[in-house]
Amino acid sequence: MSLLAPDEPPAFQVVNADGRGSAVLVCDHASNRVPRRLGTLGLDTEQLADHIAWDPGAAAVACRLSAHLDASLLLSGYSRLVIDCNRPLESTQSIIEQSGGVVVPGNLKLTPRDREARIDCCFRPYHDAINQLLDRRAERPTVLLSIHSFTPVFDGRVRPWQIGISSWRDPRLATLIRSAIGGSADLLVGNNEPYPIEEAFDYTVPVHGEGRGLPSVMIEIRQDEIRDTAAAATWAVRLADAYRQIETEALKICGC
Repeated sequence: MSLLAPDEPPAFQVVNADGRGSAVLVCDHASNRVPRRLGTLGLDTEQLADHIAWDPGAAAVACRLSAHLDASLLLSGYSRLVIDCNRPLESTQSIIEQSGGVVVPGNLKLTPRDREARIDCCFRPYHDAINQLLDRRAERPTVLLSIHSFTPVFDGRVRPWQIGISSWRDPRLATLIRSAIGGSADLLVGNNEPYPIEEAFDYTVPVHGEGRGLPSVMIEIRQDEIRDTAAAATWAVRLADAYRQIETEALKICGC
């Protein structure tokens, strides 16, 4: 039996599927929605609105950036608390039991069948869709940008960067983007901050980006920078301008 009812939204949304730009955008934590069969996972409305459930503002930026760059965009459809689409399935953070000091009752004592239902419902369809999109573009120049957001304070530590650009093994695209953003405004741009990409904890860039030989980065925007529609629109323009500055050099990385 499917975890999703027929009238519930699908595991992913495709925006501008036939985009002609060189960038492909993904947003792994776009939604805080939970399948009805799982209730609220034992959490209240405020907890589900918090960063533990999704990346607030990330989808708003990604959608606007897609329009500016004529870029195809894949948005995840359900909360990272159901299953985290940017975690390897073998990671202990794939279906997390506690996040930010908050216990997630609906994620405790899951059976293998429970886990497989979430994989089939949310994780596999989302990543299959990314694979299919990138397969269709196999002969086209492609750069993968994964859009996220991060909290201004974590575990008592203030995070000063307005934006961070993270790479895995190949830092060349990240270096180009950091230079373009940092040179366009009085911004503190994080280098692999607030999170580096690690194969044990990250899935999208290692698998769909560098795993395919594509220039790829994870873009993390501080959430107080994109708290409303106008702010998200401002950051989308800023990112689009930065990408246009470095696009030619970025495509040289993959020999395009």
